[in-house]
Amino acid sequence: MRNRPGWLRGGSSSGGMAKRVLPLPRQRSFTAPIVPNPFVHPRPLSAGDKLRTVLQGIILLPPRAICIASLVLLAWLLASIATFGHPAKGSVPLKGWRRRMIQTTLSCLTRTLFFVMGFQVKVKGKIASLLEAPVVVAAPHSSFFDAIISALTGMPSVVSRAENLSTPVFGTILGSVQPVSVSRQDPDSRKNTAAEITKRALSRGQWPQILIFPEGTCTNRSCLITFKQGAFLPGVPVQPVLLRYPNRVDTVTWTWQGYSGTELLLMTLCQLYTRVEVEFLPVHVPTEEEKSDPIIFADRVRQTMATALNVPVTDHTFEDCRLMISAGQLTLPMEAGLVEFTKISKKLNLKWNHVREQLDTFAAIASASKGGRIGIEEFAEYLKLPISDVLRELFLLFDRMMIFMLVMAEHFLLPTPDFDLVYTLTA
Repeated sequence: MRNRPGWLRGGSSSGGMAKRVLPLPRQRSFTAPIVPNPFVHPRPLSAGDKLRTVLQGIILLPPRAICIASLVLLAWLLASIATFGHPAKGSVPLKGWRRRMIQTTLSCLTRTLFFVMGFQVKVKGKIASLLEAPVVVAAPHSSFFDAIISALTGMPSVVSRAENLSTPVFGTILGSVQPVSVSRQDPDSRKNTAAEITKRALSRGQWPQILIFPEGTCTNRSCLITFKQGAFLPGVPVQPVLLRYPNRVDTVTWTWQGYSGTELLLMTLCQLYTRVEVEFLPVHVPTEEEKSDPIIFADRVRQTMATALNVPVTDHTFEDCRLMISAGQLTLPMEAGLVEFTKISKKLNLKWNHVREQLDTFAAIASASKGGRIGIEEFAEYLKLPISDVLRELFLLFDRMMIFMLVMAEHFLLPTPDFDLVYTLTA
């Protein structure tokens, strides 16, 4: 374990210090939210549950695996027929018998697949039509099993990495629902994805519904993290969909710290049954204010869903996951990287394009400061900001999560500059 460098004067988090009084209310400050870490598996299986899973798997796993393989191959065949001779890359929507085949047969096969896997699906609420809600937003996103929503809503389009379309068998099935492809190689991918979602949502029924998980990553369902804006940019009505897994043994939650996807799949197939509840809330028709501001639109939809789920909302986002993993790689507590990225980026108004400049600045601080130590005065001087309660909160935040220590000690002084993971804070 590395020795922690005491490079910040004051602000140490040692156990002997008195509890500090926050100069600002929690919702307006940088202090950590009082919620569990949303990116860890909440309830690891006990020894008894593991033994029971193994014994049940001896009987259940072989027949289920055979049935799943058969259904997947049949789905691949039908998807191949539906897309045969159709322009590639989803440039033209499927119409006529092609779309009906996907909506009926593929949807039926997907439902059958979940039944074979032992899922008991309970549906609440009314499913909106394509014209009523061109976009479906689902949360909390906690598992690849959340795909059950696709079967219930007639196989809508989804947002997927472009590489997934090249996967044998599954790529053909995915391509049949005409996903919005995201390419990591394209520097304009985010802008192009948003434009494609908007085009489809405003097509007045020419394209199928779009299913989006606006959290952008998986959590353990303990809260709703920040919603991405993509689903709300078109300014069209959206239908919120809630997911619940009321099971004593949790074999579905797929988080950044916990069981792998393969382990979860095998453990789920070894259960007698797995309950899932899917609740379709009333369609949210945006106001003029929400149409002009997707952030407000997303926040209000999220609050509606959180109220129905009776869970809190936080400003965590996908970037917090990356920071958490980076902290773990540096043998620090993973919670050190949970900083509520959305809140910090809003308050500091810093963009990813300026990250390199900021890194160079703080590298100079590290070199010029004696012993790698800076105080609030130096901190304010280099940021060119007056000393204020907000700045003190920010200064104390860096001590709490040790992000500056990570950057300076690990990425400036050692040859491992993984800036993409650690300094995403300032994006």
